[in-house]
Amino acid sequence: MTAQFPVARPRRLRRSPALRRMVAGTRLHAADLILPAFVKEGIAEPQPVASMPGVFQHTRDSLRKAAHEAAEAGVGGIILFGIPAVKDARGSAADDPDGILQVALREVNAEVGDAVVVMADTCLDEFTDHGHCGILTPSGDVDNDATLERYASIAVAQAAAGSQMVAPSGMMDGQVGAIRSALDGAGYGNVPILAYTAKYASAFFGPFREAAECAPQFGDRSSHQQDPAGPLEEALREARLDLAEGADIVMVKPALAYLDVITRMRDEVDVPVAAYQVSGEYAMIEAAAANGWVDRDRMIMESLVAIKRAGADLILTYWATEVARGL
Repeated sequence: MTAQFPVARPRRLRRSPALRRMVAGTRLHAADLILPAFVKEGIAEPQPVASMPGVFQHTRDSLRKAAHEAAEAGVGGIILFGIPAVKDARGSAADDPDGILQVALREVNAEVGDAVVVMADTCLDEFTDHGHCGILTPSGDVDNDATLERYASIAVAQAAAGSQMVAPSGMMDGQVGAIRSALDGAGYGNVPILAYTAKYASAFFGPFREAAECAPQFGDRSSHQQDPAGPLEEALREARLDLAEGADIVMVKPALAYLDVITRMRDEVDVPVAAYQVSGEYAMIEAAAANGWVDRDRMIMESLVAIKRAGADLILTYWATEVARGL
């Protein structure tokens, strides 16, 4: 039995900012946040991403500046996405030691690697001329097993360049196991894997494809990313498979439309759970705020608190540095 009104008055603990802060059940910390950042080869100045106000395709110099700002704000990590000047069908630049992503990893890790976890997206879509996440068969399908060989090579190249963590995002079957085996065999057994475990074939990814210049030239990614209407058990099965293959962290992407998946994932696993507040989530809030329809700062914080409350230990967000400064 619990007391009823008028004895029970839950509003007592909501009366002041100090009371609300003291009893808050969900707390964000700067170290929980990971900043996604894009670096593009062959540009002289940072290029604004039209669909993501405040986000840029960085030069190497501006990326280093952004990384320093993130470190000074206390952000926990930075994940890099590379955009090469030349693309081909197999994404050759993805594992080129002198490719833009590897060069950026070396530079950022050398400058802020003691303060933030420098990591890399481990995929092919930014590097292929067709925009798909893997090697294609003659009929245009993504060849799962041939793609695993490329992912393994890319992960080793990223580790050799100083990436402190790799993050396979292609949703190929067996990708974590292939990468774990390759890293261990190359002497990088201490490099952890952040697995994009439940990555959905989502319309919320649209602005990212402008930022990373990786829109598929034909078709879509529904054959390998999860169906938004698929059973929740599918996401949990992916988590069990990734953990069995050696994942150190599992991730749900997108975040806000999949809070239920985040919660079930948190209940299911005994490793950290990450969630990616994706480009579409960012763009919607920025666009609504630019039109004066919403309170931008409150909406940003409310969305992040919701993701944290759902069970995410880590949050990838384009607002990482800004939010960290205010915490």
